[in-house]
Amino acid sequence: MLSSVVRVHVAPVTPSMCSAVRALQVKPDQGAYAGDAAFNLTSAQGDPQSEAMAVLADDRVVGFYRLDFARNALIGRPAGAPSVGLRAFLIAAGQQGRGIGQRAAVALCEDVQRRHPDRRLLLLLVHCRNLAGIAVYRKAGFVDTGELFAGGRAGPQHLMLRPLPAMPAAVGQSPDG
Repeated sequence: MLSSVVRVHVAPVTPSMCSAVRALQVKPDQGAYAGDAAFNLTSAQGDPQSEAMAVLADDRVVGFYRLDFARNALIGRPAGAPSVGLRAFLIAAGQQGRGIGQRAAVALCEDVQRRHPDRRLLLLLVHCRNLAGIAVYRKAGFVDTGELFAGGRAGPQHLMLRPLPAMPAAVGQSPDG
């Protein structure tokens, strides 16, 4: 397990992080699930409706994901509430098995709530065979809708959702601002 002194957090990818993100590699059998970090970074940086995000253990880049703010992100239709799609979530092969993925999944949910308070739902597609990924997402509060989507490189994918409740107002601040 990961030592509690290691701080797992997330942050938008900065120019100084790009090389480290591009160098991230997953285990060979995970490539079909997460894709290539360098490709996904370039894709996110070229899309004004996306944010490239880094997973950091202390201040070292150990993972990556992409937030997709397109109206019909991931499922080709509105999700029923203002939402954001989670794409290409990965933790580097050498960092897996230390609890980083679960802690990062929780941190990314908190980050979206804090930085995008208008969003009420986080959604993702996870391949049915990606049992480790499904477990991490469940522990972070995602719920499997039971809806399957075909067309993924590794086969059918589960649609999982996580509600994003409104953040409470800061202490000493009235609800009106």
